[in-house]
Amino acid sequence: MSRTKEQSLLQGNILKSLISFAFPVLLALFLQAMYGAADLIIVGQFANTYEQSGVASGSQLFNMITMVITGLAMGVTVFVGDCIGAGKPEKAGRGVGTGIAIFAVLAVVVTALVVPFSDYLAAFMHSPAEAFSQTSGYVRICGIGTIFIIAYNVIGAVFRGIGDSKTPLLTVAIACIINILGDLLLVAVFGMGAAGAAIATVSAQAISVVCSLYLIGKKKLPFAFSKTYIRFDPVCLKKILLVGVPIALQELLVQFSFLFIQVVVNSMGVMESAAVGVAEKVCVFLMLVASAYMQSISAFVAQNNGAGAYERSRKALFYGIKTALIAGFIMGTIAFFAGDLLAAIFSGEAEVIAYAHDYLKAYAIDCLLTAILFCFIGYFNGCGRTVFVMLQGVFGAFCVRIPAVYLMSRMEGASLFHIGLGTPISSVAQIILCVIAYRIYRRETNGMAIRPEY
Repeated sequence: MSRTKEQSLLQGNILKSLISFAFPVLLALFLQAMYGAADLIIVGQFANTYEQSGVASGSQLFNMITMVITGLAMGVTVFVGDCIGAGKPEKAGRGVGTGIAIFAVLAVVVTALVVPFSDYLAAFMHSPAEAFSQTSGYVRICGIGTIFIIAYNVIGAVFRGIGDSKTPLLTVAIACIINILGDLLLVAVFGMGAAGAAIATVSAQAISVVCSLYLIGKKKLPFAFSKTYIRFDPVCLKKILLVGVPIALQELLVQFSFLFIQVVVNSMGVMESAAVGVAEKVCVFLMLVASAYMQSISAFVAQNNGAGAYERSRKALFYGIKTALIAGFIMGTIAFFAGDLLAAIFSGEAEVIAYAHDYLKAYAIDCLLTAILFCFIGYFNGCGRTVFVMLQGVFGAFCVRIPAVYLMSRMEGASLFHIGLGTPISSVAQIILCVIAYRIYRRETNGMAIRPEY
């Protein structure tokens, strides 16, 4: 991160600094959300409900895989950033090489598990019989392109580690545009449905990786690098995994809980299956501000704690919660009263839209709760408390969300609104844990924030 950006976070008005830092993060997240939503929107408008159900189920599975990769890549970001800040370019280069080695192995493993077993994965997700082949095909094609999905995330992690946020923003914009154009060509023109959406997704990632490598070749990188660095350096490996594994594990288990929701709903019927897929895509947009604050507060707190400005970190947390709550109230109101209009962007089926709106009414409650929860998660990540973040996420997913969804689904006359309530119930439990942990950590440090442990 540049010295100018550091000063903007360490000095001056806290709220202004936080919002200024969060805005480009919000923009990048919006483009990523558009990238992920394009498949479902275009398939919903130009193909049948079976194709849309296939995309909804398949993309939910790959969203889980992508979130795990992103979490693990955070270890590379932190390691490279620390080395650059400490003036150790060779060590940073060895960290990049170790990261490449880790994710090369991961790409082989994921591809080997997904491609040959796509039918089993579709069956595991209880994909409706009418949409089974579409789900399996979507998963298989995305599995073939796993190498590009992983490379895309690793390159982004390296750029963020050296303090370059503009290049990842540019590459995600390129990927978004290519994906939309590919969807329109393959789905709307050639009528390839879910398979066309999957091909467009993989192609967009591949082109984005090529563009990223081209930009790397044009840039003067602040670290030394050699092909001989692409190996498992023990020191680099340990530090990368210490940060990345807790985050990746949390993402895996939390996303699995949302995958469980999709599995439960898939058994209810193809319309409900497509509706939850639509609603989940809408929810990504509803949560954008909270997600942007989570990442921004993490960076803000890490820098200020490192500089000993503990009180400034604490104030940033509560400024973030207050402003995120405003956005959460607006988004929640829209979801509750106009969720059908939002769902109509993704689907032309009246029944799917009605089911999606029912599900979104539950998420309207979570818009407020997420504004609080995500800010706390960003704060604890910035304090280096990634193990606690993992534990509260796992507790929320497995001890609250999954049992709540299962019990709701067993109720007579259960609707998607009842299924959706599992998420805000989980958020309440996680917020309680965060408040307790915050009070304990403050007491341990005489009222100050926790110093980073990286």
